[in-house]
Amino acid sequence: MSDFFDKTKKLPDMKKIKRYVLIAVAVIFVAGLAASCWFTVDEQEQAVITTFGKVTGTADAGMHFKLPFGIQRVTPVPVNVYRKIEIGYKSDGNVDVSVDDESKMITGDYNIINIDFFVEYKISDPIKYLYNSYDADTILKNLVQSQLRSVVGSTDVDSALTTGRTEMQIQIQDLVTSQLEKYDIGLVLTNISIQDSEPPTDTVTAAFKAVETAKQSAERVINQAEAYQNEKIPAAEAQADALLQNAEYLKQSRINEAKEAVAMFTAMYSQYQNDPEITRIRMYYEAISEVLPGVKLYIDTSEGGVSKLLPLDSLVADATAGTVDTSNTTTTKEDN
Repeated sequence: MSDFFDKTKKLPDMKKIKRYVLIAVAVIFVAGLAASCWFTVDEQEQAVITTFGKVTGTADAGMHFKLPFGIQRVTPVPVNVYRKIEIGYKSDGNVDVSVDDESKMITGDYNIINIDFFVEYKISDPIKYLYNSYDADTILKNLVQSQLRSVVGSTDVDSALTTGRTEMQIQIQDLVTSQLEKYDIGLVLTNISIQDSEPPTDTVTAAFKAVETAKQSAERVINQAEAYQNEKIPAAEAQADALLQNAEYLKQSRINEAKEAVAMFTAMYSQYQNDPEITRIRMYYEAISEVLPGVKLYIDTSEGGVSKLLPLDSLVADATAGTVDTSNTTTTKEDN
């Protein structure tokens, strides 16, 4: 009997075990409940919250509370991440692999070209992105392909390969943006660019390269001509300015000479009014000297039957010296 009681005392206490198990379950439950009540949203994301499958709100970056046990579910959406679509090629590390089915297109003048596009977009509305369409990214790619084929199909091959690429990008972006607004799938197009455009054969490629080289040469010659023009125009303007200044100087000089001549004539005329006969004779002698250069003039001064011929040039020279010599020029009527 004593051994039996000893064995009874050694049996574990079932009540304590049950209590410990319940405590452990409760701790696990509380921990699971706490873990399912909180969620974290990354800086580049925005979370869409659904309650019993219905959208009830969104959550920005940070830690947030939600109802546990699947009552509320959270779907993070990378709204601040730029996504890309490659049309006509596919990036494989550092190498781009051509996709002929996407790159080959027909231009407006019925030529075939290979053209590659790079499309960049982002999610503008996470709710519409998740629930307004089945696959918004695929819809956008199909939409871009449709619009770019439409634009390339209305552009001639020369423009598509050279100068018209920028205009094509703008047209495609405007068309795709307009369609996205109509479809309302929560996406916005941020950029579309032509990565490369070239003819499908090497011969045509060489021809277009030659054309492009010729255009660049023409631009270079035009730039050189404009530089020469800009260099010569200031020199020509300076020369023209110098000619105008010289002409103005000559004009003013002639005006001054004319004024001086008028003043001299006015002074002579005033003297002429004092004794017109003497002035008339002097002007006559001056006119003879100008008309017959080198002729010797004599003045006839007859007084009382005596004729005196005085050489005018000697008179002028002697007048300068202050004396007049008439001894060798006096004649009488008897001598004659």
